[in-house]
Parts: sequence; structure tokens; C-alpha cells
Amino acid sequence: MIRLSLVLMVVALAGGCEKRAIEPVRLINHSWGPITIAVAPALNQSGSADVDPIRAADLMASELSYVEDVAVIPVNRVLAALVDQGLPQIESAGHALQIGNVLGADAVLVFAITEYDAYEPIVGITAQIYGRTGFQTASYDPVAESRRASPGGTTFTNPLAPIAQTQQVFNASHEWVCSEVKRFASVRSAHAGAFDWRKYTASQQHFLRFCCHATIRGLIGLEPQGEASSADRSGVEQ
Repeated sequence: MIRLSLVLMVVALAGGCEKRAIEPVRLINHSWGPITIAVAPALNQSGSADVDPIRAADLMASELSYVEDVAVIPVNRVLAALVDQGLPQIESAGHALQIGNVLGADAVLVFAITEYDAYEPIVGITAQIYGRTGFQTASYDPVAESRRASPGGTTFTNPLAPIAQTQQVFNASHEWVCSEVKRFASVRSAHAGAFDWRKYTASQQHFLRFCCHATIRGLIGLEPQGEASSADRSGVEQ
């Protein structure tokens, strides 16, 4: 009886250790203090009809929630604010700031899917965060600025610099991307194994989640951990 109890205790402890080992690791935020960020629906600039802008934004918001000291306003609240304005998407930097003010957010994350191939897979993402920081002058009026934006436009004509920005193309056939995917899978996969990371390249949804994670790393200033020379990288990360 005593031996059985000891065995059960060891199993329970092992289960607890395993649970802690697979718990997602939060990203350390050295760039900003506590901040509330709203995530806007993705802009589809890829030319592919397979892109789901809302689903992509939900994945981006989900990954953003892993960043320390960041509170995330869900995509559906941004959508509701846009619907109230009769607009489908963020149209300018000034418009992003306006939406942020409406939602009580410190900043708004706006991003576009620039390339999308579900079979390779390949995903290109460019992202900017606009918000109330020292970049903004006291005389800046986001409402007036947003009204000067071209109707239906998807480019940011506002001269105000974003808080952070990044641009990258993720090609699953590139070695540095696979290295990053393996690192990502090591803290997100519920099962240990040499091939578990491949689900993040076999499934477009899983791969897109990884791409959102890598984009957020770029926005908060964390360099990719995979070994790759600049010649091996497709795209430019800022």
C-alpha cells in the first residue's frame, strides 16, 4: 500500500513537471511599459483569396497576449468601431489613432498580409504599431488627420512615425524559418518528439500563428534566434 502511494505521488509530480514544461513562455517586453493595444483586422495585400483577415487578426491578437505588460483589446471590438464609422478597415495612421482613442487603447497594431501561399507555405507580413507616445506632438489631431485619408486606401500617408514596425517574409522551405519554427514549437507543443514542430509547417493555420508570433518578436525588438545570414533571409525586418 505504501509502495503504491509512492508510485502515485511520483506520477503526480511528473505530470505537474510536464505541465509546467509545456506552458507557453511569455515574451519579455523591453520596449514599452504597461500598455493596452487594439488589434485591427488584417489588410489583404497578397492577391490571394485564401486569406481570412479576421482569422489572421485573431491569431495576431492571441500571440500578442503572450507579451508581458500588454493588455489586448479583441479584434471584434475594433470591428465594431469600424462598423460604426461605415468602414471595413483602418485607412491611415491617423485613423488608427482615432480608433485607439475610441476604444481607450494606448496603441493600435495594424498589419497586412503581403504574401500568402498555403502550399509552400509562405507568408509575408508587414506590421506597424501606432499610439500615444513621445512621437506624437500636442498639436496633432488624429480625427482631422484621418479625414484627410483617401477613401478605401490601405497605405499610411500620415507622416507620424509608428512606435514600432517590422516587415518579413516567412518561407517554410528556408532553413532559418525552420529553426525558428522548432524553437516556437518547443514551448507550444503539448507532446515531446523530434517531428512535432512540423505541424507548424504542415498546417497553414499553425504556420500563420508562428508568423504572427515572429512578427510580434520583431515589433518588440527581439531578434530571431535561428542561425541565418542576411543572404538567407527573405524580406527585411526592421
